[in-house]
Amino acid sequence: MEFNSKKPFDALIFDLGNTLIYFDGDWPEVISRAERALLHRLQSDGLSLDEEIFLAEFHNDLVAYYQERDSEFIEHTTLYVLRSVLQKQGRSHVPQQLLKQALSAFYLVTQQHWIIEDDTIGTLEVLRAMDYRLGIISNAGDDSDVQALVDKAGVRGYFDSIVTSAAEGIRKPNPRIFQILLERWDLPALRAAMVGDTLGADVLGAQNASIYAIWITRRADTPANKAHSDTIKPDASIERLSDLPSLLRNL
Repeated sequence: MEFNSKKPFDALIFDLGNTLIYFDGDWPEVISRAERALLHRLQSDGLSLDEEIFLAEFHNDLVAYYQERDSEFIEHTTLYVLRSVLQKQGRSHVPQQLLKQALSAFYLVTQQHWIIEDDTIGTLEVLRAMDYRLGIISNAGDDSDVQALVDKAGVRGYFDSIVTSAAEGIRKPNPRIFQILLERWDLPALRAAMVGDTLGADVLGAQNASIYAIWITRRADTPANKAHSDTIKPDASIERLSDLPSLLRNL
Protein backbone atom coordinates (compact mmCIF):
# COMPACT_ATOMS: atom_id res chain seq x y z
CA MET A 1 0.00 0.00 0.00
CA GLU A 2 1.04 3.62 -0.44
CA PHE A 3 2.32 5.48 2.63
CA ASN A 4 1.26 8.96 3.65
CA SER A 5 4.34 10.89 4.65
CA LYS A 6 2.18 13.74 6.05
CA LYS A 7 0.92 11.51 8.87
CA PRO A 8 3.02 9.75 11.52
CA PHE A 9 1.23 6.46 10.73
CA ASP A 10 -1.08 4.98 8.14
CA ALA A 11 -3.01 2.65 10.43
CA LEU A 12 -4.15 2.46 14.04
CA ILE A 13 -4.77 -0.73 15.98
CA PHE A 14 -7.10 -0.70 18.98
CA ASP A 15 -7.67 -2.94 21.91
CA LEU A 16 -11.39 -3.48 22.62
CA GLY A 17 -12.15 -3.89 26.33
CA ASN A 18 -11.36 -0.84 28.50
CA THR A 19 -10.26 1.01 25.38
CA LEU A 20 -13.32 1.30 23.14
CA ILE A 21 -15.81 -0.25 25.58
CA TYR A 22 -15.87 -0.81 29.35
CA PHE A 23 -17.46 -3.24 31.81
CA ASP A 24 -20.00 -1.70 34.20
CA GLY A 25 -20.86 -4.69 36.41
CA ASP A 26 -19.44 -6.63 39.33
CA TRP A 27 -17.34 -9.22 37.52
CA PRO A 28 -17.63 -12.14 40.01
CA GLU A 29 -21.40 -11.71 40.28
CA VAL A 30 -21.89 -11.43 36.53
CA ILE A 31 -19.68 -14.45 35.84
CA SER A 32 -21.66 -16.47 38.38
CA ARG A 33 -24.91 -15.64 36.57
CA ALA A 34 -23.29 -16.38 33.21
CA GLU A 35 -22.11 -19.81 34.41
CA ARG A 36 -25.64 -20.66 35.57
CA ALA A 37 -27.08 -19.53 32.25
CA LEU A 38 -24.64 -21.84 30.47
CA LEU A 39 -25.59 -24.77 32.71
CA HIS A 40 -29.30 -24.19 32.23
CA ARG A 41 -28.86 -24.12 28.46
CA LEU A 42 -27.02 -27.44 28.56
CA GLN A 43 -29.75 -28.93 30.74
CA SER A 44 -32.48 -27.63 28.44
CA ASP A 45 -30.68 -29.37 25.56
CA GLY A 46 -30.98 -32.69 27.37
CA LEU A 47 -27.72 -33.01 29.32
CA SER A 48 -28.24 -34.46 32.79
CA LEU A 49 -25.65 -32.67 34.92
CA ASP A 50 -25.20 -32.32 38.66
CA GLU A 51 -25.59 -28.58 39.11
CA GLU A 52 -23.25 -28.15 42.07
CA ILE A 53 -20.48 -30.33 40.64
CA PHE A 54 -20.66 -28.83 37.15
CA LEU A 55 -20.67 -25.23 38.35
CA ALA A 56 -17.74 -25.81 40.70
CA GLU A 57 -15.61 -27.58 38.08
CA PHE A 58 -16.43 -25.16 35.30
CA HIS A 59 -15.68 -22.14 37.47
CA ASN A 60 -12.41 -23.58 38.77
CA ASP A 61 -11.27 -24.60 35.30
CA LEU A 62 -12.25 -21.21 33.90
CA VAL A 63 -10.20 -19.40 36.54
CA ALA A 64 -7.23 -21.69 35.88
CA TYR A 65 -7.57 -21.05 32.15
CA TYR A 66 -7.57 -17.27 32.67
CA GLN A 67 -4.40 -17.54 34.75
CA GLU A 68 -2.63 -19.89 32.34
CA ARG A 69 -3.33 -17.87 29.22
CA ASP A 70 -1.90 -14.72 30.80
CA SER A 71 1.38 -16.49 31.47
CA GLU A 72 1.74 -18.57 28.30
CA PHE A 73 0.05 -16.17 25.83
CA ILE A 74 -1.79 -19.08 24.21
CA GLU A 75 -5.57 -18.96 23.75
CA HIS A 76 -7.22 -22.35 24.15
CA THR A 77 -10.73 -20.72 24.19
CA THR A 78 -13.67 -21.16 26.54
CA LEU A 79 -15.05 -23.77 24.15
CA TYR A 80 -12.03 -25.92 24.97
CA VAL A 81 -12.58 -25.38 28.70
CA LEU A 82 -16.25 -26.34 28.47
CA ARG A 83 -15.56 -29.45 26.46
CA SER A 84 -12.84 -30.53 28.92
CA VAL A 85 -15.15 -30.11 31.91
CA LEU A 86 -17.88 -32.14 30.24
CA GLN A 87 -15.41 -34.87 29.34
CA LYS A 88 -14.36 -35.13 32.99
CA GLN A 89 -18.03 -35.61 33.85
CA GLY A 90 -18.52 -38.37 31.32
CA ARG A 91 -19.98 -36.26 28.52
CA SER A 92 -17.40 -36.76 25.78
CA HIS A 93 -19.58 -36.60 22.69
CA VAL A 94 -21.67 -33.45 23.09
CA PRO A 95 -22.25 -31.91 19.62
CA GLN A 96 -20.21 -28.76 19.03
CA GLN A 97 -23.35 -26.82 18.12
CA LEU A 98 -24.81 -27.46 21.59
CA LEU A 99 -21.59 -26.28 23.21
CA LYS A 100 -21.61 -23.08 21.18
CA GLN A 101 -25.25 -22.44 22.06
CA ALA A 102 -24.42 -22.86 25.74
CA LEU A 103 -21.51 -20.44 25.42
CA SER A 104 -23.80 -17.97 23.66
CA ALA A 105 -26.04 -18.08 26.73
CA PHE A 106 -22.97 -17.48 28.91
CA TYR A 107 -21.79 -14.49 26.91
CA LEU A 108 -25.25 -13.01 26.52
CA VAL A 109 -25.12 -12.31 30.26
CA THR A 110 -21.68 -10.67 30.19
CA GLN A 111 -22.36 -8.71 27.00
CA GLN A 112 -25.12 -6.79 28.73
CA HIS A 113 -22.49 -5.13 30.92
CA TRP A 114 -20.09 -3.97 28.21
CA ILE A 115 -20.80 -0.30 27.43
CA ILE A 116 -19.31 1.85 24.68
CA GLU A 117 -17.17 4.76 25.90
CA ASP A 118 -18.86 8.11 25.36
CA ASP A 119 -16.07 9.38 23.09
CA THR A 120 -15.52 6.25 20.98
CA ILE A 121 -17.80 7.04 18.04
CA GLY A 122 -16.76 10.68 17.83
CA THR A 123 -13.08 9.80 17.91
CA LEU A 124 -13.44 7.09 15.28
CA GLU A 125 -15.26 9.58 13.04
CA VAL A 126 -12.39 12.04 13.39
CA LEU A 127 -9.77 9.37 12.70
CA ARG A 128 -11.63 8.20 9.63
CA ALA A 129 -11.76 11.80 8.39
CA MET A 130 -7.99 11.92 8.96
CA ASP A 131 -7.74 8.92 6.60
CA TYR A 132 -6.41 6.41 9.09
CA ARG A 133 -6.94 2.72 8.53
CA LEU A 134 -8.39 1.15 11.67
CA GLY A 135 -8.21 -2.35 13.12
CA ILE A 136 -8.83 -4.20 16.39
CA ILE A 137 -6.74 -6.83 18.17
CA SER A 138 -8.58 -8.29 21.16
CA ASN A 139 -7.47 -10.87 23.69
CA ALA A 140 -10.60 -12.96 24.28
CA GLY A 141 -11.65 -16.52 24.92
CA ASP A 142 -14.37 -16.53 22.28
CA ASP A 143 -14.28 -14.94 18.83
CA SER A 144 -18.08 -14.81 18.49
CA ASP A 145 -18.29 -12.87 21.76
CA VAL A 146 -15.91 -10.21 20.43
CA GLN A 147 -17.85 -9.95 17.17
CA ALA A 148 -21.09 -9.54 19.13
CA LEU A 149 -19.55 -6.82 21.31
CA VAL A 150 -18.30 -4.95 18.24
CA ASP A 151 -21.80 -5.05 16.78
CA LYS A 152 -23.42 -4.09 20.10
CA ALA A 153 -21.18 -1.03 20.25
CA GLY A 154 -22.08 -0.15 16.65
CA VAL A 155 -18.46 0.28 15.54
CA ARG A 156 -17.96 -2.50 12.99
CA GLY A 157 -18.15 -0.08 10.07
CA TYR A 158 -15.08 1.80 11.25
CA PHE A 159 -12.77 -1.24 11.21
CA ASP A 160 -11.62 -3.21 8.20
CA SER A 161 -9.98 -5.98 10.24
CA ILE A 162 -10.77 -7.52 13.64
CA VAL A 163 -8.24 -10.02 15.01
CA THR A 164 -8.95 -12.06 18.14
CA SER A 165 -6.74 -14.32 20.18
CA ALA A 166 -9.54 -16.91 20.20
CA ALA A 167 -9.47 -17.13 16.41
CA GLU A 168 -5.66 -17.10 16.13
CA GLY A 169 -4.73 -19.20 19.18
CA ILE A 170 -2.20 -16.65 20.48
CA ARG A 171 -2.54 -13.63 22.74
CA LYS A 172 -1.00 -10.21 23.07
CA PRO A 173 1.86 -9.56 23.88
CA ASN A 174 2.97 -12.28 21.45
CA PRO A 175 4.21 -10.19 18.50
CA ARG A 176 2.83 -12.72 16.04
CA ILE A 177 -0.77 -11.59 16.60
CA PHE A 178 0.25 -8.05 15.62
CA GLN A 179 2.06 -9.34 12.57
CA ILE A 180 -1.08 -11.15 11.44
CA LEU A 181 -2.92 -7.85 11.16
CA LEU A 182 0.02 -6.07 9.53
CA GLU A 183 0.21 -8.83 6.91
CA ARG A 184 -3.47 -8.40 6.13
CA TRP A 185 -2.79 -4.74 5.55
CA ASP A 186 0.52 -5.30 3.74
CA LEU A 187 1.88 -2.65 6.07
CA PRO A 188 5.30 -2.35 7.78
CA ALA A 189 5.22 -2.14 11.56
CA LEU A 190 6.66 1.37 11.68
CA ARG A 191 3.58 2.70 9.84
CA ALA A 192 1.16 1.52 12.54
CA ALA A 193 0.37 2.48 16.14
CA MET A 194 -1.37 0.49 18.86
CA VAL A 195 -3.81 2.00 21.35
CA GLY A 196 -4.66 0.01 24.47
CA ASP A 197 -5.06 0.07 28.24
CA THR A 198 -2.74 -2.75 29.36
CA LEU A 199 1.00 -2.32 29.69
CA GLY A 200 1.75 -6.04 29.62
CA ALA A 201 -0.40 -6.94 26.60
CA ASP A 202 -0.99 -3.85 24.48
CA VAL A 203 2.10 -1.72 25.08
CA LEU A 204 4.72 -4.45 25.43
CA GLY A 205 3.15 -6.49 22.65
CA ALA A 206 3.16 -3.58 20.23
CA GLN A 207 6.73 -2.65 21.08
CA ASN A 208 7.85 -6.26 20.65
CA ALA A 209 6.39 -6.06 17.15
CA SER A 210 8.13 -2.69 16.48
CA ILE A 211 4.77 -0.88 16.58
CA TYR A 212 4.39 2.52 18.27
CA ALA A 213 2.54 1.97 21.57
CA ILE A 214 -0.01 4.46 22.93
CA TRP A 215 -1.29 3.76 26.44
CA ILE A 216 -4.82 4.94 27.31
CA THR A 217 -4.99 5.42 31.06
CA ARG A 218 -8.55 6.23 32.13
CA ARG A 219 -9.27 2.58 33.04
CA ALA A 220 -5.67 1.50 33.52
CA ASP A 221 -5.49 1.63 37.33
CA THR A 222 -5.18 -2.13 37.72
CA PRO A 223 -2.88 -4.42 39.73
CA ALA A 224 -1.34 -5.79 36.53
CA ASN A 225 -0.50 -2.35 35.20
CA LYS A 226 0.90 -1.27 38.57
CA ALA A 227 3.15 -4.34 38.54
CA HIS A 228 4.55 -3.34 35.14
CA SER A 229 4.74 0.43 35.65
CA ASP A 230 8.49 0.46 36.37
CA THR A 231 9.50 -1.83 33.52
CA ILE A 232 7.16 -1.17 30.59
CA LYS A 233 7.08 2.36 29.22
CA PRO A 234 4.68 3.40 26.44
CA ASP A 235 5.83 5.57 23.56
CA ALA A 236 2.99 7.97 24.37
CA SER A 237 0.05 8.20 26.77
CA ILE A 238 -3.46 9.63 26.56
CA GLU A 239 -6.10 9.84 29.25
CA ARG A 240 -9.14 9.57 27.00
CA LEU A 241 -9.73 8.26 23.51
CA SER A 242 -10.73 11.75 22.39
CA ASP A 243 -7.15 12.87 23.12
CA LEU A 244 -5.84 10.63 20.33
CA PRO A 245 -6.39 12.85 17.25
CA SER A 246 -4.52 15.75 18.87
CA LEU A 247 -1.65 13.46 19.84
CA LEU A 248 -1.37 12.17 16.29
CA ARG A 249 -1.38 15.68 14.82
CA ASN A 250 1.48 16.69 17.11
CA LEU A 251 3.75 13.68 16.52
